[in-house]
Amino acid sequence: MNAVIDTIFSLNTLASAVRLAVPIALASVGGTFSERSGIINIGLEGMILIGAFAGALGTFITGNPWLGLIFAMFAGGLLATIFAVFTIDFKANHVVAGVGVNILASGATAWLMQVIWNRRGTSPGINGLPEWGIPFIKDIPVIGPLLGKQSPLVYIMLIIVIASWILLFKTPLGLRIRMTGEHPEAADTLGINIRKIKYFSVITSGVLSGMGGAYLSLGHLNRFSSGMSAGRGYMALAANIFGQWNPLGGLGASFLFSYTDALQMRLQSMNLGIANEIIQMFPYIITVVVIAGAVVRSRPPEALGEHYDFKK
Repeated sequence: MNAVIDTIFSLNTLASAVRLAVPIALASVGGTFSERSGIINIGLEGMILIGAFAGALGTFITGNPWLGLIFAMFAGGLLATIFAVFTIDFKANHVVAGVGVNILASGATAWLMQVIWNRRGTSPGINGLPEWGIPFIKDIPVIGPLLGKQSPLVYIMLIIVIASWILLFKTPLGLRIRMTGEHPEAADTLGINIRKIKYFSVITSGVLSGMGGAYLSLGHLNRFSSGMSAGRGYMALAANIFGQWNPLGGLGASFLFSYTDALQMRLQSMNLGIANEIIQMFPYIITVVVIAGAVVRSRPPEALGEHYDFKK
């Protein structure tokens, strides 16, 4: 019992949670942009997966993981653009279109891996992003072991979360995005280009999700594996809802999910008399519980999921 308690409060567990939070938090911020503009984005899962694949492919071709990161962001943005065309211009059901995006990403990455690498499960090993060490942070008690030496995408993620909060709640562009998701008719009357705002927000969600996917293949495993998004897009969607469509709240919820994931990994190595399959379910059970509670208590943007007839 003492060993379990030590594991729960271990700095190593918390450090692992910080690393595991990156793809969830980035996709959650992306979901915030999309849904604040009125577009439900179930396709975060597929955008993470395509980003992971493109990051690995770009690094394999160029040998440079930073260029691989750019590949990942472009691929996520491209998939989001396809999603945006269907949901904004063709007025497809947002949830159905999002599920279609996830299926497309899953099938396309599996097929392309066989075409390019003649492999079914995993790609060849690639160069990963090197860890960064920040001297003055490394020496701070508690914070040092958590943030003193991490993948650069951990620090980039934290910057993006803060910058996104400032953009959404402290700038005119953020006001336009939020107004588009709440009262598009009023925004249109004021001369705000609703179509451009929605496209910008959805494509941003794809770029950020693609970056989160790149972390999986370039900052975590240094290879691509089929289905490696492993439900993180759905966790990001839940984190966005639980965080009340706020980047800071989404970060907190993402850390909750990543902490349960890090904890179950460590608990599996301990002889607890519980089947590993049950322990592995823990993060997903937490996700379902959080979604159930958040949906009941949350207030989404007023026009979320609705289609808007643009002025000619």
